Amino acid sequence: MKARTRIMQTPDLGLPRTRTVNPELHRGSTVYFDSYADLRSAGLGEYGGVTYGTDRLPQQRILEKAIGELEGAALTRVFPSGISAISETLLAFVQSGDHLLVCDNVYGPTLRFCREVLGKFGVQTDTVPGNAGADIAGYLRPNTRLIFLESPGSNTFEIQDIPAITGIARERGILTVLDNTWATPLFLDPFALGVDISIHSVTKYLSGHSDVLMGSVSTTAEHAQTLDKAYACREIYGSPDDCLLTLRGLKTLHVRMREHFASALKVAQCLQDHPLVGDVLYPPLPSHPEHHLWKRDFSGASGLFGITLRHEYAPEDLGAFLDSLGLFGMGFSWGGYKSLITAGVPARNLGGRHHGQTIIRLHIGLEDPEDLMVDLRHGLSLLEKQTPLE
Repeated sequence: MKARTRIMQTPDLGLPRTRTVNPELHRGSTVYFDSYADLRSAGLGEYGGVTYGTDRLPQQRILEKAIGELEGAALTRVFPSGISAISETLLAFVQSGDHLLVCDNVYGPTLRFCREVLGKFGVQTDTVPGNAGADIAGYLRPNTRLIFLESPGSNTFEIQDIPAITGIARERGILTVLDNTWATPLFLDPFALGVDISIHSVTKYLSGHSDVLMGSVSTTAEHAQTLDKAYACREIYGSPDDCLLTLRGLKTLHVRMREHFASALKVAQCLQDHPLVGDVLYPPLPSHPEHHLWKRDFSGASGLFGITLRHEYAPEDLGAFLDSLGLFGMGFSWGGYKSLITAGVPARNLGGRHHGQTIIRLHIGLEDPEDLMVDLRHGLSLLEKQTPLE
């Protein structure tokens, strides 16, 4: 062979199979078939192996199996972000003329997708209170196809009565979907509560190191074929590198979640006693309005919660408090090992018990909680010197 031809060949060293602790990384578009018979069976949809780079490369299949087993799901698929997992699920299970119910405290882009994208195709969306339960029956229509829950919800942390909602939904043939990112499969089992589809922003706790963007969708056997067919049609697949990073992060999930919960509870209890703090929005605290639902349905809690202040402050005064913190990074997302803080007034369609209030959201990472409390006390001491707004 000429040199240019030899360059195109990959040497076959005949090496024995190498078994490393972590799966090997596959990157690629073209996947070789061993024979024309295999190629033909792939065209007929009968081939059991990987056919192309978008056909869930090995590390994605391993990750889906790992998450699926953790969830107790019949089928799991991963996507390149949390919102893509949400949007692809909705596209798979609703059609023109359907009516959706979405809890008012869901992740903002979820509701925007329903209204701004699905709405263009004749799908109607209404919101229900973030603490909905059996009263959801009053919001149902004859064409209600799906109920989207997030419990506890983003920023305001209301909890829905999941079994009450799923019981009503099943009687009427309505699909229920839960964004379970906050609790993870370790602290809440959606399928045991009657939920049909469980969604995670893998970006958060499942990966755990703030270096991955990914989402997952897990379903019961009844709806597995619909999800599988929709996934195969759209080919919105997970990054090979991110799949491996998530597999690595998944190994320490139980250790990390135990520490997040313990530390967050200490910090939340500390803040509850501070004279500037109004409400601490953390379901494990007995003061939380849905604490009884958390105690009944959950086996633990994550490190994410919110607080309100007794008074509102000018942005520059609130900023002086937030900017003074040395151990809390200021940035969106959460679920990593580093503590984070944000502040803002959540947008709500139905008002709610914290309507119009600034909510300071804290993600308690893996630092020592005593150090975090010292940092917060120092920042709040600066705020004490400021005059609140009337």
